[in-house]
Amino acid sequence: MRNVLLVAAGGALGAVLRYLVAFSTQSFKDRLPLPLGTLLVNVIGCLLIGILATLAESGKVITPEGRNFVIVGVLGAFTTFSTFGYESITLLDQGHMLRFLGNMAAQLVLGFGAVWLGINLVKIAQK
Repeated sequence: MRNVLLVAAGGALGAVLRYLVAFSTQSFKDRLPLPLGTLLVNVIGCLLIGILATLAESGKVITPEGRNFVIVGVLGAFTTFSTFGYESITLLDQGHMLRFLGNMAAQLVLGFGAVWLGINLVKIAQK
């Protein structure tokens, strides 16, 4: 039961952080061809999960309880891959093929790149 509460508390925090990022990027909505809020939370979330999951695997920096709170809870609610899917399909449905492809490429390349960067930053720091 304790782990469930840790995930729930982390999830509440992650959801609020996601809302704040999305809200703070609303002024760019009409000036950019991509959903900036979703892109930011996915890239930031991917970078953080790369760093934190790598640290958690060693068991020296993040406890199992901390992993449940931060990685499963906070980052699980903060990242928005389901929103990414919805917004991408909406762009496609609206006939914006280039925006759809640009969004897909930006989310995937930057997201996976951020995970790779996070993992390698930890490996470099641990040497």
